[in-house]
Amino acid sequence: MSEHKVSITSKSHGMKSEIQAGKHSLTIDEPKQMGGTDEGADPLATMLGSLAGCETVIANMVAKEMSFDLQSISFDINGTLDMRGLMGTADVKPYFDTVNIRADVETSESQERIEELQEIVDQRCPVFTTLKAAGITLNVDWKKA
Repeated sequence: MSEHKVSITSKSHGMKSEIQAGKHSLTIDEPKQMGGTDEGADPLATMLGSLAGCETVIANMVAKEMSFDLQSISFDINGTLDMRGLMGTADVKPYFDTVNIRADVETSESQERIEELQEIVDQRCPVFTTLKAAGITLNVDWKKA
């Protein structure tokens, strides 16, 4: 087994978290109406950003493996959840019900090859597979840009 450890450190100031990941910094916060200072994206938007970033990395790796002409990939991702869950209502899950993923792929490849790339990427992307394992409905649409 080839194990890879991922770690961060975090210091909070109210709802704002200053995160260090190696030499990189990230601020996660809440909007002012939620009690934050709005100095960074909220945790759920950050999670969707992590999904886009992870899918991008895996898409580039897989494209190279399958000799796929991947020129660029752009994502438009949104998710819905019932806010009552994170506010403490019993029997309401506090995480996304649905995540919608739209990818525009700049390539000379056919739509069939794009779908082949997408299937492999979704099988190998740690963030995508974590969301899937949580039982979140994932609506995926990869199209030629």
